[in-house]
Amino acid sequence: MSTVPTTIRPLERSLLELVVAGRHGDPHALLGAHPHAGSTTVRVLRPLAEAVDVVHGNGTRVALAHEHEGIWVGVLDVPEPPDYRLEVTYSGADPQVSDDAYRYLPTLGEMDLHLINEGRHEELWEVLGAHVRDYTSSTGDVTGTSFAVWAPHAVGVRVKGDFNHWDGREHPMRQMGVSGVWELFVPDVGSGSRYKFLILGVDDQWREKADPMAFHSEIPPLTSSVVFDSRYAWSDDEWMTSRAEGPGAHASPMSVYELHLNSWRRHHGGDPFSYVDLADELVDYVKDMGFTHVELMPVMQHPFGGSWGYHVTSYFAVDSRMGDPDGLRHLIDRLHQAEIGVILDWVPGHFATDEWALSRFDGTALYEDPNPQRGWHEEWGSHIFDFGRKEVRNFLVANALFWLEQFHADGLRVDGVASMLYLDYSREPGQWSPNVYGGRENLEAVAFLQELNAT
Repeated sequence: MSTVPTTIRPLERSLLELVVAGRHGDPHALLGAHPHAGSTTVRVLRPLAEAVDVVHGNGTRVALAHEHEGIWVGVLDVPEPPDYRLEVTYSGADPQVSDDAYRYLPTLGEMDLHLINEGRHEELWEVLGAHVRDYTSSTGDVTGTSFAVWAPHAVGVRVKGDFNHWDGREHPMRQMGVSGVWELFVPDVGSGSRYKFLILGVDDQWREKADPMAFHSEIPPLTSSVVFDSRYAWSDDEWMTSRAEGPGAHASPMSVYELHLNSWRRHHGGDPFSYVDLADELVDYVKDMGFTHVELMPVMQHPFGGSWGYHVTSYFAVDSRMGDPDGLRHLIDRLHQAEIGVILDWVPGHFATDEWALSRFDGTALYEDPNPQRGWHEEWGSHIFDFGRKEVRNFLVANALFWLEQFHADGLRVDGVASMLYLDYSREPGQWSPNVYGGRENLEAVAFLQELNAT
């Protein structure tokens, strides 16, 4: 084992304290491997560790010394950062070999950040959320998950999950310029891992939040997001080609069967049918009844199973009570193979108030309109999106495209349009304020719907 040299890259104690407290916007600038004075300093954040070693090259091992409140430091006798791994020892456990999250470059490019700033990233789900990624390195291929979340007013953001013993202190995220996006690639995290974001607001309060862009979630009442890497192979090419090249759905008669998947049919014990079960039961029923389309009441994740699903908490995740996202893909695929179109109910007008979801996401009214006369729905007891905020419009437009592209939906039935269009909807005199022209129309909502149709 190598002896730790004395040429450690110096850092002020105040900077280390910011990292430990989760308040440093760029932890990668301090943690990980950095060249210094002809060698390489490695700093690692492992608050609960009893010992940390760095292993690199042909097995060269360097023991790190504890520096400050869970930060370990040491020097590698190489001029440039090598491909290395960490061997971490915790109390009562054998040493664990892992990779270092803080030796990886950002997973979002400059163009992605520019489009997010402009509110024009139409494939937002491709860059935010959780994505399994594979890299090649000299010591072996690396699989991990990149996490990215939009929280522009946050002082700090951490990711916690079953991969770090639900201790978010181990994984502070970095702020990507002025985009409001926080990002971190965590090696050795794969599909099925559960996680949440810890967000420190300007009010000095930490909030535990599900991922707004998550593809999958735990089954309620559990609320964590779940990393999901789709491997589904579609078999509806004939339907999709006919849809793209044909005269359109309006060229022939339509007969639509509306249903709520979770309660349409249940097993004898009361459990709902899974998406895969429904592919066997629903397709034949709809075909025999002569319907051309189904309209599915919200399939997005929502907290109360006894509802129809119109108070959504995770807009990019399917209702996990009936299976995973590929299960829903399978159901839609089977419907298309039977020449049955699929329309999804979509709820862009309001969202659920659960504190672990979108509500006051970064400690401020971020997704909801900050004006209570516009941001709160008295009749439904829910928040109303801030249609005047470009990033929120981007979130919603991208969400619509997500269901159309990633799930091959043939159309969206937009819920609650009247409540979006009119400022006085379900409000008494004195509970609403007119627009700049003195009218009752919500001009920002009108502009949003126009943008949606034009995209």
